Amino acid sequence: MDVSSFFKPFLILHPKFKHIMKIQLNSCDAARPDRRAITSMFEEVADDCDNSLAREYTEYLLDGSTVEIEVSMNTSSAFRALRKLQIDYEIIED
Repeated sequence: MDVSSFFKPFLILHPKFKHIMKIQLNSCDAARPDRRAITSMFEEVADDCDNSLAREYTEYLLDGSTVEIEVSMNTSSAFRALRKLQIDYEIIED
């Protein structure tokens, strides 16, 4: 039995070895985007994002610029929130 294959499940679950996913947000296709909901989504799903940075990201996104965020916890919730707010996104491979 290979030792690395034995420890692999433990490495994935250990908080020291977090998997960080980068997501590029391209545009918001909603007819009337909810700025407060988008700002709240940034605060909840993006790593190291406080309220002022979330508001800045929201402005950039709604002005047509792309925004890159990092998500390390609960990526499925992040994708669900992006789809609900009609935000077009791409996963960035490192």
